[in-house]
Amino acid sequence: MTEKIKSIISQMTLEEKASLCSGKDWWRTKPVERLGIPSVMVSDGPSGLRTQIENGSDENDSITAVSFPSGCATAASWDRELLFKEGQILGNEANAMNVSVLLGPAINIKRSPLCGRNFEYFSEDPYLAGQLSEYYTKGVQSQNVGVSVKHFAANNQEFRRFSVSEKIDERTLREIYLPAFENTVKKAQPKNIMCSYNAINGKLSSENKWLLNDVLRNEWGFKGFVVSDWGAVNDRVEGIKAGLNLEMPYSGGLTDSYIVEAVKNGTLEESRLDEVVADLLNFIFEYTENKKSGIWDKENDHLESAKIAEECCVLLKNDDSLLPLNSKPGTDGKKVLFIGNFAKTPRFEGGGSSNIKTYKVTGAFEAAKELGIDVDFIDGKDTQLAADAAKKASAVVIFAGLPDSYESEGFDRDKLDMPESHNAVIEAVAEVNKNVAVVLHNGSPVTMPWLGKVKSVLECYLGGEAVGIAQAKILFGLANPSGKLPETFPLRLEDTPSYLNFPGNGRTVNYAEGIFVGYRWYDSRKINVLFPFGHGMSYTKFEYGKISLSSDSIKDNQTVEVSVRIKNTGDMDGKEVVQLYVRDLTGFDIRPDKELKGFEKVSLKKGEEKTVKIILDKRSFAMWNSDINDWYVPTGEYEILIGSSSSDIKDSAIINVTSTTKKAFEITRWTTAGDMMNNAEMRPLIIDFTTKNYGADKLADVEESDANVPFSKKTLKEMYLNDPFRSMRGKGKTDEEIDKIVADFNKALE
Repeated sequence: MTEKIKSIISQMTLEEKASLCSGKDWWRTKPVERLGIPSVMVSDGPSGLRTQIENGSDENDSITAVSFPSGCATAASWDRELLFKEGQILGNEANAMNVSVLLGPAINIKRSPLCGRNFEYFSEDPYLAGQLSEYYTKGVQSQNVGVSVKHFAANNQEFRRFSVSEKIDERTLREIYLPAFENTVKKAQPKNIMCSYNAINGKLSSENKWLLNDVLRNEWGFKGFVVSDWGAVNDRVEGIKAGLNLEMPYSGGLTDSYIVEAVKNGTLEESRLDEVVADLLNFIFEYTENKKSGIWDKENDHLESAKIAEECCVLLKNDDSLLPLNSKPGTDGKKVLFIGNFAKTPRFEGGGSSNIKTYKVTGAFEAAKELGIDVDFIDGKDTQLAADAAKKASAVVIFAGLPDSYESEGFDRDKLDMPESHNAVIEAVAEVNKNVAVVLHNGSPVTMPWLGKVKSVLECYLGGEAVGIAQAKILFGLANPSGKLPETFPLRLEDTPSYLNFPGNGRTVNYAEGIFVGYRWYDSRKINVLFPFGHGMSYTKFEYGKISLSSDSIKDNQTVEVSVRIKNTGDMDGKEVVQLYVRDLTGFDIRPDKELKGFEKVSLKKGEEKTVKIILDKRSFAMWNSDINDWYVPTGEYEILIGSSSSDIKDSAIINVTSTTKKAFEITRWTTAGDMMNNAEMRPLIIDFTTKNYGADKLADVEESDANVPFSKKTLKEMYLNDPFRSMRGKGKTDEEIDKIVADFNKALE
């Protein structure tokens, strides 16, 4: 706390301190004019400003702004610098509107493809989400505008989101639902974190001291302030104690009075209130004293939105190289036909708090015309008319997907299917024209029962108000698609990891799939999918070289550099996302088949070759070990895999990593010899003990003996490995001797 902040707080009345802890209205903080404390404004804004008009009639009466691609789309870019650039633009716009904090990015994990708010979230993978969040945050905050990273934590469904309690073990929280927030805090130091509505293991996020103080502040080093999601506060005083700084929106002064009363009756220490107020004042004065003037050129930003969308489109399928299309009619006079209203009025953004009152919208049909490309159009509402028109076209592009009524903040989807009318048109047209491409507008995965009947599929997600410009350029070869899926597209809802546990009974939801979310689930269980995590095609081809490691053996406190050569062997300039996955071969604990631990998007001119380098550190190999309450790297071998998706692995290499943590868990009377054999640091101890007490052959590798023998050597070995040490009581050891053995093991590992 600076001397300036201390001085201001010392002059504030108890009532003034409490007043700063809740909003003035829907978007603003309260001022304390006599002490020169101004009111500052926040705005919805992961993908564009949803800022209330000055003197607007209600919170939804917002300014005209530019809608950029939603999180589901920008994540498909796999491009850190692109997220930084988008953040810069949004930060500049915020300055032009005197907005101090943009409420975003939204980085919750896509636990289920049914979550109604998945369009706003980045990925099913915490590493990818954390990297993109870091760069978006740095971009916005480079303009002296804060971000509000949301929703902390585990906001993975809309059903009963205000009250549901999620049963999640700590390892799952640490490995899946917290890392994106952790990386953003440690690498980008966001000005603000927004706590979620839900409870975790019975404790509301707005009152969760372990979450908001112990982990966020003390462990990760967060220096900003925590705001509630709008309406997430239950007990304001408990929120103050837990580390919640600001309640939004306004409470009419009611909860302010609760804070005052709690201090007066001694249930809340005023020093704790001072700390909460200091966090807010630090931000308010940092923002106001360093305020930048923003110049908002909406036409320019509209075009910037188109450039961003171009990087986000994912080419899922392209048989016979149907795309890119010929922009000129054939000698027979046939032209390309666009079908579907999304070609003129695309669905380009999500519903709820992400809904922007847009500057203008450019669809693919309009964009094609502006590029001088002559295409025909029908709305496709009449399936037969659509099929008849398709017969006369050289190729058909069908614009389909999910309408607003199928996914939005506030409710979850109940199926993966697109509207029947969309599927019916695709099926009918594919029957009469062999050159069909489907362009998708959706915030989350859909099924594609017609996939085998069309040649090309271009996934555009919700690409912002200028998505049509990007679509037209890609469809006709003026741009090369380079997006990759940030999530798995399953074949069926029943295959999804949380199928039996989503969305719960309304009161609780059990995260029974644990760490096996997304591709971790599908790959580990060898379940076929529609399109795998990381998948995305190009109009050109890329050739991968062999992996090279800076070292094939490291300690867990060291790093290793992984290098691979990649060459554009096709006929068009393009970009490829080189993906690095790590597979644990140690056998110490149950882990996913492989996990994303690095990626780089590389731009290559045709014929060009570059070396991609990725650095791996301890966290690249670590798992959360609840026994020692820390990140832990089991000693042993790991396989490093390089690929263009989670299922398209090009090359791999083995590295040996040695743990600097000697004791992976406390050895007790319940520990088994097998437990110790599975850990490299403990293995020599149990081998030595067993050899001295039971003979060298006790742990020797054995083949299964004759099935007619009741107790084969293999059976006896397995029984020994799986018996807890307390069972030595029946083998001539006293309780005191067993306790001595256990104590000696633990001492040897200190």
